[in-house]
Amino acid sequence: MTEERKKRILLIYPPSPVLNREDRCQQPTADLLVIPPLPPTDLMYLAAVAENAGFEAKISDYSQGGDLEDDLKTFKPDYLLANVATPTFQSDIAAFTLAKEICPNIITIAKGAAFLTVAQEIMYYVKDLDFIIYGEPEETLRELLIGVAPYRVLGLYYRDSIRVKFSGARPFIMNLDSIPFPARHLIDNNVYRRPDTNEVQAVIKVSRGCPYHCFFCLATPVSGSKVRKRSPKNIVDEIRECVEKYNIRNFVFWSDIFNIDKAWVMDLCQLIIDSNLNITWSANTRADTADEEMAEIMYRAGCRLVSIGVESGSQMILNNIGKHITLDDVRLTVRIFKKFGMKIYNYFVIGLPWETEDTVEDTVDFAIELDSDFVSFYTATPFPGTRFYDYAKEHNLINSDTSFKNAYFYPSVSAHYLTKEQIFNLHKKAVRSFYLRPTYILKMLLKIKSKEEFLNYFKAGWNLLKHK
Repeated sequence: MTEERKKRILLIYPPSPVLNREDRCQQPTADLLVIPPLPPTDLMYLAAVAENAGFEAKISDYSQGGDLEDDLKTFKPDYLLANVATPTFQSDIAAFTLAKEICPNIITIAKGAAFLTVAQEIMYYVKDLDFIIYGEPEETLRELLIGVAPYRVLGLYYRDSIRVKFSGARPFIMNLDSIPFPARHLIDNNVYRRPDTNEVQAVIKVSRGCPYHCFFCLATPVSGSKVRKRSPKNIVDEIRECVEKYNIRNFVFWSDIFNIDKAWVMDLCQLIIDSNLNITWSANTRADTADEEMAEIMYRAGCRLVSIGVESGSQMILNNIGKHITLDDVRLTVRIFKKFGMKIYNYFVIGLPWETEDTVEDTVDFAIELDSDFVSFYTATPFPGTRFYDYAKEHNLINSDTSFKNAYFYPSVSAHYLTKEQIFNLHKKAVRSFYLRPTYILKMLLKIKSKEEFLNYFKAGWNLLKHK
């Protein structure tokens, strides 16, 4: 007898420019320095869920190449799931129409932060879309694939005849250890590399949730205000799989806030040290939660870079966005991590509603004072679902010209005292002011340890001169 064919699911990042589609950070990378493309870890989690449900899964990140039409014809999936992002929304949803044309009986599913505010309307107008997953997707997808009736699957927008219905919000997954490890065997891991050394790099998602709900950030709307952490053993088991099965030793520890629980950080780092896996990793940190004991064990465990959301060199703006840090907090944190030999990557946002030329100058001066290894100056982007979006609508900063296509690079909205063009010019000036300092260039040249590193820094510098 012929074995019955498994049902198939194709999970995709739709054809688009390279875009980091993690829901919190929907970043087009072409115009942003030192932002590498990240692997589709969210799709790998969902593919693992599908495989556990008995499906054959295929992952395609079409921003890195490939042909969606050809894959639909040859793989013949029963389900298509796409991560839909706000900057590429129109082109992303076109994937569902193409899928229905080639595979008329296919079931189409969308997920992504783009649906935080408009899922009902999108389901009504996009007839080729069968389901939208709202909230954390793993359990919702599992129940849908095993045949639970849509009205019983929490976190799902669906159609009942011609009406669009919502099944109700799904509670967040409290035990993150229950989620299977990402299906890394379904992607080419070699595509995703560190921007400095060009070594293969994976993302390890160590926790979800953030209690701070910053003005411009999607972390809390997407993942909730309670920080849910994986157990250190579960994390190290995934690291071990990456090292032993895929020969990956470089990692981004992805979290909405890494070091909020010192005891957990200490336990995780000690377990990594005891494992003798010899890895390097980076993590994000708040500017008011680090101390020397934590920094020292992070370095011994392989942490070589920390990213800090500074946002502004103006205390007034930090207060207005509810950041709950001071400039002195930032100075202290940078000093601590530098003491233990870690590289520093600071994030700043230019163009928040209260921005002026003087506050931008304060931000640039502060960035230069901190003298970190890398910075990103983002233009303020009020993604739907953020408090910034609500504020921008209330104060008429959003209008018919608002576009998220060049998110974080060209401004989506004006500020109260600056036009979009002024913000854009100040943004370009900020990048040049930081990166084209002779002292900075000399410092980075002295830190280069390999030909690969030199070539990557040269490429970044060329892009800076060409585009900024």
